[in-house]
Amino acid sequence: MAEKLLEIKNLKQHFNVGKANEVKAVDGISFDIYKGETLGLVGESGCGKSTTGRSIIRLYDATDGEVLYEGESVHGKKSKPELKKFNRKMQMIFQDPYASLNQRMKVMDIIAEGIDIHGLAKNAKEREKMVFDLLETVGLNKEHANRYPHEFSGGQRQRLGIARALAVDPDFIIADEPISALDVSIQAQVVNLLKELQEEKGLTYLFIAHDLSMVKYISDRIAVMYFGKMVELAPSEALYNNPMHPYTQSLLSAIPLPDPNYERNRVRKSYDPTSHNYAEGEDVRMREVTPGHFVDCSEREYEALKAGSLKV
Repeated sequence: MAEKLLEIKNLKQHFNVGKANEVKAVDGISFDIYKGETLGLVGESGCGKSTTGRSIIRLYDATDGEVLYEGESVHGKKSKPELKKFNRKMQMIFQDPYASLNQRMKVMDIIAEGIDIHGLAKNAKEREKMVFDLLETVGLNKEHANRYPHEFSGGQRQRLGIARALAVDPDFIIADEPISALDVSIQAQVVNLLKELQEEKGLTYLFIAHDLSMVKYISDRIAVMYFGKMVELAPSEALYNNPMHPYTQSLLSAIPLPDPNYERNRVRKSYDPTSHNYAEGEDVRMREVTPGHFVDCSEREYEALKAGSLKV
């Protein structure tokens, strides 16, 4: 079995809105990420998937729970050297490839920022060569190093974001909806680049998105979130071929296919969270229905799922 790289245990991220209101963006989720895999994290806008990624990488201090990276806690008090070491291992590719790049800096300095912080280049010549190599790695060329972000297309800017993340030679990358701001024709190019880089460098990804068809293409396993909770986690094929949670079924029923006959007869399933009819105090949690396939359910739902008799 693959080695665990990341362990998330009962992670909570709550925000105070005003004096009396609390938003439970992430409300007690647990999962593992294994070395070399891509875990897709999906759900509708506002479900907490991006907040999960930002909490893992410590852009937010977690309200509660634990994040372990290679067995060491991510949150809690850390010295500057410890944080520096952690930041090199874990990087993030952001959703907006324009807003995430400093428009006043040239590409050379944007990509080299991490190299400079971590002292990875011995001199200016080595720094320059490292940036040129990174540009080539992501499908650009060294002439691009002296340009500014506004001179690039959206797809090229996202390639710059990927190069910046790779600059410190990380082991784990959180890709926070990296293709949602791109044209459909460019999305596949970026995803294929990420897959190639994973094979070459042995990278591990948390791939956050709402496009389930693209998530299936890149992910080994997929986790589904709904209003701060994780409702299903399974290998990619198992989730698509046998979705067990009604919310997952609702998401999958909304995926369009390039087949007029299918589209003409496609039935969109809606999800009503009150349809579970949970009794007060009923134990609802993630349970392993089949090997590797976890569903957020009660004991009675679990027994029905195991027997194959749960109707939704």
